[in-house]
Amino acid sequence: IKKQHKKEQKIYQQTIQVFPQLKYPNLETCSDYEQALKYKFHLSYMLGEVLIQTFQNLHKGSMFKLAKNIKKANKEFKIFKEIFNNFAKLSPNIIKIISKNKQAFLKELPRIQNILKIHQDYQPILDNIFHNFNYFIQKFNLIEEWLLSNDFNEKYKKENHPYPSLLDPKKLNDEKEKINYKNIPAELAWEINLPLPDNYEFVFLSAGVSGHAAMVKFLEDCNCRLFSKYSHRGNNIFGAYCDQYAFLNKKGFNILTFFEYGIVDYKLKSKFIGLFNSKKRVLFLVRDPIERLKSRINHIAPNKFAIYDFNLNSNVKEIVNVKKYYSKNGINDFPDINILENLLTFNFFCYKLLIDFFRKSHIFYIDMEEIKPAKAFDTMCVLADKFGFKRPVDKINFSHIVFDDTIGYFPMRLHVEDMIIIITTLLRAKQMRQSKEYINFTKEFFDKPLKYENLGIFLKPQEFGRLKQDSKLFDVTKRYLNNFIEALEERIDLEKAKLFKEKDVLNYLKENKELRVKLKNILDKELVHIKQHRPDIVASWKYYQEFEKMCKELDQELTLE
Repeated sequence: IKKQHKKEQKIYQQTIQVFPQLKYPNLETCSDYEQALKYKFHLSYMLGEVLIQTFQNLHKGSMFKLAKNIKKANKEFKIFKEIFNNFAKLSPNIIKIISKNKQAFLKELPRIQNILKIHQDYQPILDNIFHNFNYFIQKFNLIEEWLLSNDFNEKYKKENHPYPSLLDPKKLNDEKEKINYKNIPAELAWEINLPLPDNYEFVFLSAGVSGHAAMVKFLEDCNCRLFSKYSHRGNNIFGAYCDQYAFLNKKGFNILTFFEYGIVDYKLKSKFIGLFNSKKRVLFLVRDPIERLKSRINHIAPNKFAIYDFNLNSNVKEIVNVKKYYSKNGINDFPDINILENLLTFNFFCYKLLIDFFRKSHIFYIDMEEIKPAKAFDTMCVLADKFGFKRPVDKINFSHIVFDDTIGYFPMRLHVEDMIIIITTLLRAKQMRQSKEYINFTKEFFDKPLKYENLGIFLKPQEFGRLKQDSKLFDVTKRYLNNFIEALEERIDLEKAKLFKEKDVLNYLKENKELRVKLKNILDKELVHIKQHRPDIVASWKYYQEFEKMCKELDQELTLE
């Protein structure tokens, strides 16, 4: 039989080298694989295993142990039968899970059964155990101590927390512990529902197009540490967790952030928020919903054809024509108000999920109007006193609009021979951590102040010196930069003329009953808490109040009809 098997295997290997498509699929990928695993726990299979092992070890006197091993197989068969009968409802994959950890499972059986029975009415922890069964077995003593503790019962089970941790987070915050946040990979931490490291002062929440970029800048100017680069992850919430996990493993006045862009899977988003500390205070930045919709419609889209590196021969009008917008059919030269339909589909207004997890008394709302240039400095002073971070010092840092008319254009790089002239805003230079080698020489190229005062022309001093020595090249460069700025200002005016206003959004909703009713229902559900606790903010939302009034009047007209 062995000879025949070897012969067939050799023929098989030779065949799939020539015809790789004939390769057998992995057993695990077969549709009936899990069903087939059941046979591993049939008495006949288990007795067959005993006989095979006996004949393989005849030279070791295995026949003398045959009777004993048959009794053991019978006993194990009865144990597994009972387990499957009692615990199959706890996890549909229990056969697959145990088949990979058969002997380890049997070794700790009484203690495992005890844990499963104690928590049989708490499905989330059972799901966690079976999902991470290998790890559960490997760290059994540590996990058992935690799952049977009063702390676990109080923090998770009594609260019916949907994402209970398989390890004690409090212990893991101690770097002296053998297993702690510093040596557990973020990927494993996510799988076992480990909360993010408790190394942050408070939570900062905001929805998209609500001024969160400005607030991040202001908090950073007050020496706070935040990880705010959610947009590069797209809808990858697991990646966002890994980023925050690494970020919070470093010391400082840390703030845990989450920015709702409305594109993340609801269940994954719920898990991510569920791994925050629900007892922390929350700073929630909000904005008039109609203004948010307007800004989102006008939001710029990526332009893969934009040119950010150019030279003195480049057409300035072509260079500054970089802005694109989202439309129902993809990327366009003009914003498209019809994307409203998409915004009301992708959880654009998702406040309730964000606040339901936290203690309602710990949520502090702030409206975007409070962080506009006229009020930003004073607002940050109030927040510093309330949340315990350093008060702002320099008013100038809080007197600029972060997302101004120049957004989307910079940085740009003008190449003059082997020299590089960086054209960018002062804020963008700071955000991009532009090299300090580059100095602002704007006044050297322009005879009067620029319309956009935050714009800068940056060069390395030695390169500016070389350029200045070549008077002809300097004059050409100066003329080109003046033409560039003139073309930029014209282009900005053209782009501003394309943008929709809040009134356009209201009129669109007025003419589209289905969307209007949908938005009304969404906002009625999502704004309950802020209406109860900060009715003053809601009352200040001019366009939302107009929307409510419009809905009421249109409903009355329908009633009269």
